[in-house]
Amino acid sequence: MVGQQAYHLAGEKYLAAVLDVAGGLPLIVPAIGRELSLEELFDTLDGLLFMGSASNVEPRHYRGEPSERGTLHDPHRDDTTLPLIPRAVAAGVPVLGICRGFQEINVAFGGSLWQKLQDVPGYLDHRENPKQPLDQQYGPAHEVTLEPGGLLRRLAGTDRISVNSLHSQGVRELGAGLAVEARAPDGVIEAFRVERAPAFALALQWHPEWQATGNDFSRALFAEFGAACRARS
Repeated sequence: MVGQQAYHLAGEKYLAAVLDVAGGLPLIVPAIGRELSLEELFDTLDGLLFMGSASNVEPRHYRGEPSERGTLHDPHRDDTTLPLIPRAVAAGVPVLGICRGFQEINVAFGGSLWQKLQDVPGYLDHRENPKQPLDQQYGPAHEVTLEPGGLLRRLAGTDRISVNSLHSQGVRELGAGLAVEARAPDGVIEAFRVERAPAFALALQWHPEWQATGNDFSRALFAEFGAACRARS
């Protein structure tokens, strides 16, 4: 909701990363659930980016405890993305998930989530400070270790990169058929791929879209996603 009206929105940072780095034309897919024709969507689009959001996946989708009062949810998005994701992957549509999109992909493949990592013993506080300017909120927060043999390690050309961190939720149980690509210093999964996907199918907890043109790793990531989309087209 914006004011008293509902909107289907996409952050400009995601659109800019697709346009300027992946080399694609970003189109917003409305969250209309079962009214969305998946077959027509797959015939129309060359790839799908599941972006971040202030809302969380409703915990009933992963057998989680009820959310605390005031938690933002988007049931229309859940009803759209959760059925869409596994069918898109199976159809060979390149898929990239970021933040909420990362969490959606895990849930869509049967995984579960911690709702508040900062309250779980042994885990760091992965949240940003909302009082800081955006450049500081999205600045480097910690390193992630990239798994040997993974796509991200190949793209980065190293075993560690620095990433931002703007989330409270995190992977609790990894979904079926997903393979870890990166972990935070506390062991939290920060990236994974769909292991037997016929095309690019990757998800990251951090925000590589933020000022993507000025970050070597982000440029490599979105270029890889763009190349997969062009190959499908």
